[in-house]
Amino acid sequence: MKSSQSKTRELSETGPNNLWYDMDRLFDQFRSNFNDLFFGMPQTRSLAIEPSEFRLPLSDIYDHGDRFEMNIELPGLSKEDVNIEVTPYDIEISATTSKESDKEEKNWIHKERSNFSYYRHFDLPEEIKSDNVEAVMNDGILNITIPKEHPSPEYKAKKIKIK
Repeated sequence: MKSSQSKTRELSETGPNNLWYDMDRLFDQFRSNFNDLFFGMPQTRSLAIEPSEFRLPLSDIYDHGDRFEMNIELPGLSKEDVNIEVTPYDIEISATTSKESDKEEKNWIHKERSNFSYYRHFDLPEEIKSDNVEAVMNDGILNITIPKEHPSPEYKAKKIKIK
């Protein structure tokens, strides 16, 4: 562990969820709900995140003592769409995908496009072996195994008898 790093580091998440992003999303939702209520016209695209839709994938992180294990939900993506970058103290997961569909009905063509971006960044509480990180993608779930540089001992719960 670096001497400048504290031994009591905590897992923290950083990313694009800053105040401006949250405010833009809030006002877009308000504008959309206002249009739906008074004009019956749903807002089809969010102004805060044009031209693609940004998503924050759901994540589970486990500490097994000698390694961290992460499960990230990335539905509809293939492993080729996903990018993982690690340093000894953090991990960044990003992905981008776009889809198009054409549908012919009578004399017109209906064409839809969607773009999705996923992003997560985690500062890890302990130094990791960045060269030994392994990732497996299965049914839209990205499983990442992150070995620790200095494994912490596993503590077992001890039952205390109340007097």
